Amino acid sequence: MNCPTVDKLSQFTDNLLSKEEQHTIEMHVDSCKSCSKVVDAFKEENRFIEETLQTPLLPENFTDLILEQVEPYRKPKKIWRNATWKRVAVSAAGLVLAVGIGVTVNPSFAQFLGGLFSTDQVDDGLKMAADAGLIQRVDLQVEDQGLTFVVEDVIADSSRVSLSYKILNKNGKPMDTDLKFHESGNTVTASDQNGREIGQWGTSWQEGSDYGNIEFSMNNYSESENVTIRFDLVEMNGVKGNWKLEVPIDLQENRKLTKMVDLKNATSVHHGVQVQLKKLQTAPSTAALYFETKFTNDEQQNFEAAKLMLEDKFGKNIMNSLVLGDSTEIMYHIENEDGKVIYSTERTESEASGMLQGSGEDIGAAGGTKWVNSFVPKDENQLTFVLDGVYKTEATDISKTFKPDSIKKDPVVFDFKGNQLTVHSVKKPLFGEDKSVIIKLKGGMESPDASFGDWIAVDGEGNSYPTTYSGSVLNETDENGRHIAKFDLQLIGLEEVPEDLTLHLVSTRSYYPVENQWKVPLMGE
Repeated sequence: MNCPTVDKLSQFTDNLLSKEEQHTIEMHVDSCKSCSKVVDAFKEENRFIEETLQTPLLPENFTDLILEQVEPYRKPKKIWRNATWKRVAVSAAGLVLAVGIGVTVNPSFAQFLGGLFSTDQVDDGLKMAADAGLIQRVDLQVEDQGLTFVVEDVIADSSRVSLSYKILNKNGKPMDTDLKFHESGNTVTASDQNGREIGQWGTSWQEGSDYGNIEFSMNNYSESENVTIRFDLVEMNGVKGNWKLEVPIDLQENRKLTKMVDLKNATSVHHGVQVQLKKLQTAPSTAALYFETKFTNDEQQNFEAAKLMLEDKFGKNIMNSLVLGDSTEIMYHIENEDGKVIYSTERTESEASGMLQGSGEDIGAAGGTKWVNSFVPKDENQLTFVLDGVYKTEATDISKTFKPDSIKKDPVVFDFKGNQLTVHSVKKPLFGEDKSVIIKLKGGMESPDASFGDWIAVDGEGNSYPTTYSGSVLNETDENGRHIAKFDLQLIGLEEVPEDLTLHLVSTRSYYPVENQWKVPLMGE
């Protein structure tokens, strides 16, 4: 399946989708590193919010105390709100926005001094661009039904276009900036001077702030000189109306601030995956690495041969119902001249990766994907790319035949390349409209990004059933050093637990550390 929108991933994280959608997306997330990062970010945000909301705010007169010392600013009208935070909602596959949250300082104070781009509601890259003078005050607005939609500031460079907006009532008081794109009918689009639509975009907001933020990624639009963003809003704060606004943006001058290092297609092959580095592009708000991954010819031939064998065994219809497909990805980090890691694609809770967003686009080659990973710019004289390992989808056929009512006495265990899952239960659900049998699996994975991919179940009469699965792999490890994993396999169409059952694992997503780290100078050498 294609990557779901991040609005969908947000709803998935909060268990707001139908059971079928939950299973389908969870199955995809387990095999897609980009979507996994988005879901992890949402989960981490939920944990952060839960902890942060218990932190006391500064005194209500804090702004007054500070403003008494600041001249020539006038005291703004105080707007006190509960520090209830709303999450990021992003509608682009593979797009991750890192939004900083600082609940212990009232956001309106920082906004009064410098607008949205001086607050922790935006990432460090946008703050750096603001400090470099790239903010353009536009103050475009449209009014209807007593509400005014205002686009205040824009920051634009070759990597992204980011704008701040406000919603004001008839008295000029800021209102909630949640535009509820996924449910209200509101739309925002962007196109360049040639009419090309800018497809990757995201929005962020937080209660307690007067501002919302809309951002378009420009990483794949190097020829765009001008962009027009069009708002077509039909509902704000529960009020129906008509707010249409166009925001023209000239990128030509700011594009001159972009620096590009041609990496001359530096290429290396590891475990059947070819990695080719294209370029490093540095703009005021973002540093972006462009690269491609794909299978070698031998690896692709092996994959296709294994896939044909599975089709002969289970039937083409069953195989087509799965998401079995060829995909490749890499794990890497970037070091400075002292060998310190300043960027990393590794999923970690202990330290920030420095990554802002990552996106992949199918290039048609075997397992081929064109990647753009963006990071907060760093003031470094030397940067070196270091490849840590590769991910690839592999066809396999590991099977176990068992009697569901005997698994307590005769445990059923799947072992594959250091990963281990045990069948915990096989049951028909007690509630819900879908009565398909569910198999619960528990165990451990070698990596939090590893995945048992696609499964097929066959009953004692030889009938085959495709599956969907949901679950999680934690950063927490068990006594064997494996990452704790729990999965639910739903056997589509099988509504009674059979006496005999054979479970086939037909694909996996595996991680292979490189035998010798591949290093490529990105700048300074």
